[in-house]
Parts: sequence; structure tokens; C-alpha cells
Amino acid sequence: MRLRKHTTASTIHPSVVLFFLPCLACAFSLDCSDIRDNKQSFDISALGNPISVMTSEDHFPTPTMTNTTFTIDICKPLKKAKGIPKEEDCPNGSRVCGIQRLINTFENRTSFAAAIPIAGQYTLHGGTELDPEITRLKTSSSPSDREKEGFRLSLQGPKFPEKNGRKHKAVIEFLCLDKAEERALRTREEKAGAMDEDDDGEEDHSATDEVSDDGHGGTLKYLDFDVVGDDKVLSLEWRTKYACESAKGESPTKSPRHWGFFTWFIIMYVPSHLPDPNGEQALTVVRS
Repeated sequence: MRLRKHTTASTIHPSVVLFFLPCLACAFSLDCSDIRDNKQSFDISALGNPISVMTSEDHFPTPTMTNTTFTIDICKPLKKAKGIPKEEDCPNGSRVCGIQRLINTFENRTSFAAAIPIAGQYTLHGGTELDPEITRLKTSSSPSDREKEGFRLSLQGPKFPEKNGRKHKAVIEFLCLDKAEERALRTREEKAGAMDEDDDGEEDHSATDEVSDDGHGGTLKYLDFDVVGDDKVLSLEWRTKYACESAKGESPTKSPRHWGFFTWFIIMYVPSHLPDPNGEQALTVVRS
């Protein structure tokens, strides 16, 4: 047996690795047209636009309160807001983000408090992946879940604050909204709108908007933002016709979470064939 030097490893340029890196990200991404668990597929791509809900906390007896606006785009990263300082906006890659503002009701003054990254693909925040987890409610291990129709979606986020902070995540429960419920919801909204028109027009700082119309006949509702175990969890409820199993129906099992050929190609093959950073040549064992 003899050792023979060769330099064929250098034939693969580092740019090839950069070209295939998106494949790695795809392994952790979310396909809104095919949310799948236990053979059931849901298509929520129509909901892929930013939507916000707000909650308020009164700091009695001081004349201050905190308003937190949670914005989510379930299908793609949130776009950066124009004309807002970088430190007052959500980080790049956010799917779910909270903006906190402090309101002084005595001085009628509002000031920025914090931008909270809750879930997303954060390259610059510890390399946190979105890492979606999907649970079909009808086949859940929880008896209370099995009484519902729809699915639960968990999305991961980074630690906040970055130093000594808790890991954040968003848990959205998508519940089936059938046609009868949709009509009843529309009736309630129309009555609420009529009542708003009859008020005295004075500003009410204690009012919250914890339920938002999603523009497709459904609603997004804020439930809670609290510590669960070691994590800080934002809980939301999304009632929508797109969470009904009849909306898309069952389909053959796919494996969207399994890595494909190109992903394994990058992980197993490319690193071993890159030029050595110290300029040394690779050795191949040749049997004589």
C-alpha cells in the first residue's frame, strides 16, 4: 500500500457551497400550502400577510400602561417598516414580533419600549431556526385537543434579551371556522361596529384590540404571553375556514421534514472536498 498525493479536492469552489446553502434552510422552513401531520394537509397560503393583535397592561396606580402589538406573517418574514429606526423595528427574519410602547395617560405621551423577536429564522441572533412543529388536533394525544378540528403550529425564536434572556416561541392554534360560525361572527362584528359609531368619540387608552379580522372571514385572537417552563411563549388562536380538514382533505403521506439529496450532499461530501485552509494537499490511500 502506498500514499499518493492529489489535488482534486480543490476542483470544487467554495461558491458551490454558498449556492446550495438555501437547501439547508429549506429543511427548517414552512410551506403554507402544505401544512401536514398524520396524512392531513392544510393550505393556509391565503393567510400569508401581516396581521396584528394588541394587548395592554395597566400599571396602576401610576398613570402609565404598556401596549404590546404582536405582528405575524405566517408564510414569510416580516418586511422592515419604513421610516422607523432600526432599534425600534423587528429583527430581520422575524415571522412573529412584538413592539412594546409605554403610554403616559396623564401627559398623553407615548414612547418606544422594546422590539421583541418571538419567532423566525434569525441568522444573526444565535442562528435560531424557525423549526416549525405541527400537531393535527384530531389525532393529538390530548383528549381536549381531539374534540377540536384544526392544527397547532409552534414556531421557535431566539433568547430575548440576548444576554441572560429566555428563549421565545409562538404557538398558534388554527381552529376550523365553518360557514355557520363565520356568519355568526360577521353578525357580531356588524353589531360591534354599530355600537362604536354611537360612542362619544373620546379616546379610550384602556381599550385593547386582542381580536383582529384576518380579511378572509376569520379572526386572530391574542390569548397569552407568559413563561411556560423555560420559555416565554406567545399563544394565539386563529379561527379560519382554512383549518377545516374538508378544505383540502387527506392526501398521501409525504416527508417534507426529511432532508433531500442535495442537503446530504452538502453536509457529507462538500466539506471533505474543499481546499484545506492551511494549504495542505489531501491524501488518498491507493492499494498496490
